[in-house]
Amino acid sequence: MTIAGMLILLIGSAYNSLTQRVHAELRERGHGVAVEVTPCGDDVRAAVRRHAPDLVVAPMLKAVVPRDVWSSHTCLIVHPGPVGDRGPSSLDWAIHDGVEEWGVTVLQADEEMDAGPVWATAVCPVPCVGKSDLYRNEVSDAAVEAVLLAVQRFASGRYVPLEQGTLPRAPGARTRPVMRQQNRRISWADDSTDTVLRTLRAADSQPGVFDELLGGEWYLHGGHPEFRLRGRPGELLATRAGAICRATTDGAVWIPELRERTAAGAPRACKLPAVTALGERLPALPTAQDATWSDIRYREDGPVGVLSFSFPGGAMSTDQCRRLLAAYRAACERPTSVVVLGAGRDFFSNGIHLGVIEAAADPAAESWANINAMNDLVEAVLTTTDRVVVSAVGGNAAAGGVMLALAADEVWCRSGSVLNPHYRRMGLYGSEYWTYSLPRRVGTAMAERLTQEALPVTAARARDIGLIDRVIECAPARFTAEVTLLARRLAASPLVQSRLAAKKAECERREAVTPLAAVRERELIRMRRIFSDPGAPYHALRRAFVRKERAPAGPDPTNESRAVLDPAATDIDGIREDA
Repeated sequence: MTIAGMLILLIGSAYNSLTQRVHAELRERGHGVAVEVTPCGDDVRAAVRRHAPDLVVAPMLKAVVPRDVWSSHTCLIVHPGPVGDRGPSSLDWAIHDGVEEWGVTVLQADEEMDAGPVWATAVCPVPCVGKSDLYRNEVSDAAVEAVLLAVQRFASGRYVPLEQGTLPRAPGARTRPVMRQQNRRISWADDSTDTVLRTLRAADSQPGVFDELLGGEWYLHGGHPEFRLRGRPGELLATRAGAICRATTDGAVWIPELRERTAAGAPRACKLPAVTALGERLPALPTAQDATWSDIRYREDGPVGVLSFSFPGGAMSTDQCRRLLAAYRAACERPTSVVVLGAGRDFFSNGIHLGVIEAAADPAAESWANINAMNDLVEAVLTTTDRVVVSAVGGNAAAGGVMLALAADEVWCRSGSVLNPHYRRMGLYGSEYWTYSLPRRVGTAMAERLTQEALPVTAARARDIGLIDRVIECAPARFTAEVTLLARRLAASPLVQSRLAAKKAECERREAVTPLAAVRERELIRMRRIFSDPGAPYHALRRAFVRKERAPAGPDPTNESRAVLDPAATDIDGIREDA
């Protein structure tokens, strides 16, 4: 068996961010890769029978691999914890306990969960970020390193995996139970800001922290420190950018999103900006002007302006798009020669906010407002001719978020980024000037392939096909600094002014041949037709995605891969719902 050319079956409870990244990395190394969403053991059996793979890899699997499968096929399980750590809430406990270093273990499926022989391990730091951010960045980097090493070792035919008892156990690694809501409760009267933040960060994407607020029952999602505002512990102090600020015993925290607790058997509520979720329950509160946290920030470093933004899940609502557009226009009024858009460590953007749309009184109307707000933002970037614009993609990007990045003059991605430059999985034609920007970057044939195959693309592959300009090899925590340094070098180039002159001339030529207004109108005709049709797949797919329901059956993106959209599972290891 050669190192390249194996048939590898990826199984998982969802086609989540890590599964997508492993999928793309393995394909780019010459392996045939099939992907199956396998919610239960019978699904695993069926997938193995269907593909007869050389190797089975599970980047994120909650189902137990049946004995008849692991006894006849080598099955590698990716566990987001170091050697000796066991249990389904590994990252939750690591953040809860405040560990500074963690790891990923690739082990062989065996009788006891997380107890099989070890094929590879990798360590990673644990910065003060939320669980999902940690998972998509430091943990993802470590997981890919370990998976690629394990696959290489398996392909060699010579490596014998090591029993866990023969390996040193990392500090803090042990068998632990599922982290349930009783482990996550916040005592606002007693808990410090640090304790509250660790509790929120250990549950930020899923399942959230159960709490009672303003007469309702909610799950709190996300948390950021506030060092200036003070109040009675538990008191709501202010709002900003859709988030609420709540006092702790020694400070306060910002909570960006809430999800209402629904009755048993009722559809799962959407995660929404906290102010939107609370609605009329929310009393009149001041809007914080001089607060520690904001989802949009601007700073300057000499001739470089950096406009960073961080929206939960990468989703951009109508309001968020409009606020970012206002900030972008303000940045373009500053005396800089280079503007960096992004430069954060997690999601760049995933396009329109499906949760806010689903919760709207008229989802079709909100879809229309949201896509037009995205288009306004993208158009502003496309038509900037008096300075060089760089999109700095530190995390993942998808759909309209990729097209937002492509509107810039240059696109720089961190090496761990995964791009999904397509709309097909959500039943959308797409807008954000993609029919102009994508072919301009990669050519018509490749643009069609990317949008129809609907497969993830690594940063390295994106650079090779011309989708992006630069891959920055660095740890997630270093991305902002590296981008700023490179942007300063770009600004210092003697070619900047001639480049801007050429850019202005090209924009004028483009407008004479294919005006952007015509591109926008052509795309929006298709989008309006989808939004206004209650029977269009988009509406059912959107509902399934935001409410974590099983998605309607749809076509596989290619014959090579059976990867399917499965919104019913979370992005990360851990419990799914309200345990």
